[in-house]
Amino acid sequence: MHKTPHQSIDMRYSQRMTRPDLNLLITLDVLLAEGSVARAARRLRLSPSAMSRALARLRETTGDPLLVRAGRGLVPTPRALELRQRVGRIVEEAEAMLRPAEKLDLARLTRTFTMRNSDGFVENFGPALLARIAQEASGVRMRFVPKPDKDSTPLRDGSVDLETGVIGTTTGPEIRTQTLFRDRFVGVVRAEHPLCSGIVTPERYAAGEHVLVSRRNLDKGPIDDALEALGLQREIATTVSGFLEALVFAREAGLIASVPERYTGHLNDGMFRFPLPLALPEITISLLWHPRLDADPAHRWLRGCVRDICAENKKPPALPPMAPTEWSAFVKATK
Repeated sequence: MHKTPHQSIDMRYSQRMTRPDLNLLITLDVLLAEGSVARAARRLRLSPSAMSRALARLRETTGDPLLVRAGRGLVPTPRALELRQRVGRIVEEAEAMLRPAEKLDLARLTRTFTMRNSDGFVENFGPALLARIAQEASGVRMRFVPKPDKDSTPLRDGSVDLETGVIGTTTGPEIRTQTLFRDRFVGVVRAEHPLCSGIVTPERYAAGEHVLVSRRNLDKGPIDDALEALGLQREIATTVSGFLEALVFAREAGLIASVPERYTGHLNDGMFRFPLPLALPEITISLLWHPRLDADPAHRWLRGCVRDICAENKKPPALPPMAPTEWSAFVKATK
């Protein structure tokens, strides 16, 4: 029956789209290496009839007899000789790909990791992290980039390998997370600020001029909600997007900054810190990464380094002590 040009094109397209059984590559590799159906069957632990059927499928798939009878044995065809070296390399590469990863050799590791953090993390933990990396894997480089939001797209598309921060509603459900440490917000003012002396009550705290940190440009936050529950409202003098900017305004303009204690520890050196006179929950700082890097040995090593550095720097600097009478007044004020 004569086929039309369109039917011929459809048949060729269908043939191209049919996926071959890739298991036949292993069978082909063994058959061409052994040159014998019987020996190939023993090597693959198949019966001679099963191996004969596999050879028949290979002949059908490749369109070539591959092995032909010559006396009592089989000899390869020119097509088989052409395939022999190529199929051997392909099978070897596939087997290597599917084997568990070899033990990580940190001395020979050469890689650049990109880590995304809010301001404060690099200043507090970055130097110790780089020192640890330089000691264990001198070929590894770190690229630190800012974290303007909690969107997981950079982790998904691979532009970021690792990040730290508080898990939010925009964090992808597939993202892997691990707790690094728990933190709390504290107040920070420059040395000559009025809040440096006496107990900081909710009323005194609210009466001062504040800098609000909001990456989404909001007019209020959890601190304002806590004050509102006490019938108080603070005056927001300015709004910034990061903790570093807030501390600059506290240091240079005399405003009150409220920042995470451990996350911004070294940023407020030389300034006066005090516990917030409000009932605020702690925040959890986590490590975040995409699941495709979960089993990567080098990435696992880096995650361990970050966890260790954060654990070593667990204890924040002590806040100014309160006298027993002051503490009683503080507790009473926050009830």
